[in-house]
Amino acid sequence: MPACPLIFHPDPRLSRPAAAMALSPEAVRALARDVLDTLGEVGAMGLTAPHIGRAERIVVIRLQPDEDAATYVDPVIVWASEERAAHPEGSVSMPGVIEPVERPARIRVRYRDLDGVEREEAAEGLRAACLQHEIDQLDGVFWIERLTRLRRDRALRRFAKIRGQAARKAG
Repeated sequence: MPACPLIFHPDPRLSRPAAAMALSPEAVRALARDVLDTLGEVGAMGLTAPHIGRAERIVVIRLQPDEDAATYVDPVIVWASEERAAHPEGSVSMPGVIEPVERPARIRVRYRDLDGVEREEAAEGLRAACLQHEIDQLDGVFWIERLTRLRRDRALRRFAKIRGQAARKAG
């Protein structure tokens, strides 16, 4: 299936919390396929339904191109360590901008799989950072909100410059 169009910052849909999944199992699977296909097309590590304009709580993560993707339906962080770690983050909705974001180093996530089975998963390192980033997006928290004001303003200026350059090339 072809990739879905992405939603770009500052689209207000990126700031709205996504609703719990109330779709049929077939519709959940179809949405997961759309998110996965788009993730593969754009080369991201993680993607949510809100990134493609759907306000449902679904996340697909594939940290390496050769690994199987993991799908999380209605994920919730149920525990986070006090220890923190910083990882470089960015978003397909704000391409070309990357900044380090500090988050809990280890987490535990409760979610449902595509069969509707409730599961819990511990994560650390890059997987923990990616899950937190994507769950934030489901909660309507765009990643730059985790930056200091100075770094957020710098990121916004950089993105405006990138978009301006892209518009000039296209026009």
